[in-house]
Amino acid sequence: MGIHGHQKLLEHEDHHHSGNATRSRTFRVSLSLLGTLLGGTLLLNSLIAQYILHFDTDRADLMALLGAILLGAPIIIHALSSLIKGHSHMDELVALAILAAFAVKDYRVAGAVGFFMLLAELIETRTALGARASIESLIRITPTRAHLITEEGTETELEANLLKPGQRIRVRPGDNIPADGKVISGQSTVNQATITGESLPVDKNVDDQVFAGTSNLTGALEVEVATAGKDTTLGKVQSLIMQAEQTKIPIMRIIDQYVKWYTPTILMVAGLIFAFTNITNAISALIIACPCALILATPTAMVAALSCAARLGILVKNVADLEAAGRLTAIIFDKTGTLTTGQLAVTKLTPVEGVDPAAMLKAAASAEQYSKHPAARALVEVAKKARLTLVKPEDFQETSGRGVSGSVDGKAVLVGRDSWLKEQGIDMSPVEGDKMAPPEGVSLLYVALGDKCIGWVGMEDRTRAEARNAVTDLAQAGLKRLVMVTGDRLAVAKRVAAEMGCSEVKAQCLPHEKLQLVHQLQHDGHRVAVVGDGVNDAPALAAGDLGVAMGAAGSDVAINSASIALMNNDLNRLSFLIHLSRTTRKVVMQNLGFGILFIIIGIIFSSQGWLTPVPAVMLHLVSSLIIVFNSARLVRLGEDLPHYDKPKEAGTAERIDTSGTGEVRAAAAL
Repeated sequence: MGIHGHQKLLEHEDHHHSGNATRSRTFRVSLSLLGTLLGGTLLLNSLIAQYILHFDTDRADLMALLGAILLGAPIIIHALSSLIKGHSHMDELVALAILAAFAVKDYRVAGAVGFFMLLAELIETRTALGARASIESLIRITPTRAHLITEEGTETELEANLLKPGQRIRVRPGDNIPADGKVISGQSTVNQATITGESLPVDKNVDDQVFAGTSNLTGALEVEVATAGKDTTLGKVQSLIMQAEQTKIPIMRIIDQYVKWYTPTILMVAGLIFAFTNITNAISALIIACPCALILATPTAMVAALSCAARLGILVKNVADLEAAGRLTAIIFDKTGTLTTGQLAVTKLTPVEGVDPAAMLKAAASAEQYSKHPAARALVEVAKKARLTLVKPEDFQETSGRGVSGSVDGKAVLVGRDSWLKEQGIDMSPVEGDKMAPPEGVSLLYVALGDKCIGWVGMEDRTRAEARNAVTDLAQAGLKRLVMVTGDRLAVAKRVAAEMGCSEVKAQCLPHEKLQLVHQLQHDGHRVAVVGDGVNDAPALAAGDLGVAMGAAGSDVAINSASIALMNNDLNRLSFLIHLSRTTRKVVMQNLGFGILFIIIGIIFSSQGWLTPVPAVMLHLVSSLIIVFNSARLVRLGEDLPHYDKPKEAGTAERIDTSGTGEVRAAAAL
């Protein structure tokens, strides 16, 4: 009972058709419910006719027979069909119980068994369909129509899946965005919880990325299409979640391995009960031994956990990975883009004595305007925030990885490494000495005006605001080794590791050294997770027992390279993932323990005659519902997680402090 419905529910279908298939199955379940209720009504009428209205026995028995046929036939037909195809779903036990009741002409028992079994199956299937539908709602929120802006500037409506990369679309307030793309005009606030799990809406401006299926709240946007249809981030997420439902954790594979022995064993037990007691006790044993609760124990918990994870922006591609998350003992963090924002921010400007800090900032930012280097962009952004008017540089030249030069207001300005400035004949003596010594862990750009260095700019890759708490939570969760790896020099690595509370740090780490570290930890007996951005650390992600990609929304590489992808950059999701894994395992063990105990006690009670067929089938229904509702608790996990506030663009300055020392401090906004 219920097994075949649930298993068919979990069959993989092409995600383009799965939404319609689920709605179709939901309709068929509703029709089956009507048939079950009709059979139950005939059964009830037979009882009323015989015991209340005192009709003759033949007419009452006829109604009971019709009801029993209506209720028992679907179970018997499915059991026979499964046997012919060589499949065993253990519905055969219930079918035998119904046939045995027919054999002794106890039609009311046969009908009652069929009624409650079908009712339980329909409730379980409808509940599971609800869980599947909640996942499929991810794809249904993508609008089917889009407003395309033609080359002539007019607007026309077309199917969203016909959109092509490079086309422009208009998204009005209140509309769902039909495709992934980039904002080319307009400002708005977008609710993208369906993709990133962020509870609060996010402001969108020109050049910001938007995702299909997210909701445009306040302003009109013009978006340049990047991908549409099943190729969007949402399409890939939905497809991968559907695939994840088909995967199995080890205990599910163990059950599958031994399930073929279950039916013969129960038939032998029921035969012994019949031989030493009577057929009624044997019928009760067959009913109570149908292992619906046992079979539903794991899949229902896993579907609920996948739904919970998807709601919070955690993409799990294999349920075995979800189970593995709860057994981790070590985590390797790739610093850049994981513990830090991955974007440089100006933290300090130190001009030499007698140089106006604002003038140095203006000269440096003006020279850097045409460079696309992250350091240059951060410097220009700080100057704009300080409301400095930048001058277009003349004779601009950039030496890759070393610095830039140009003429600003008729004066030569050079910005770059100290070694490069020395090669250009710049006098570096003004920035020598203890007073001008930079602090440890800061990346430096030196600024020269004419032939003399006039100061330096300090930059840092700022740590994420939530990272320290997340690392602390992981340590409290029992993870023994929290290792940060980076290609940066040791001084920078130590500063970030100390700020984050990591137990170990590996600096100037090359890709093959990251792999060696993963293998060494595994050799030491640890279960290792590697956390990175999924782009430049894909080999290490693949080498770990678990690979977690941060900020995977919009990144195909990140989604494909990791076993689990966090669709936003909130590290708190990592500790929640471990909590979800452990809670899911507890729920599965609770379900399995309850299912096994229920069957053992039920068979004992049946053999003693303490449990007759009708109460047995009612208890069977109750046991299945207990499993379903116990698993459903997992869907509500994580509702107390704090909101994830998306960091502001790095590299910007909120204030310029010119008091006292002649230094200009830029408080970089993360």
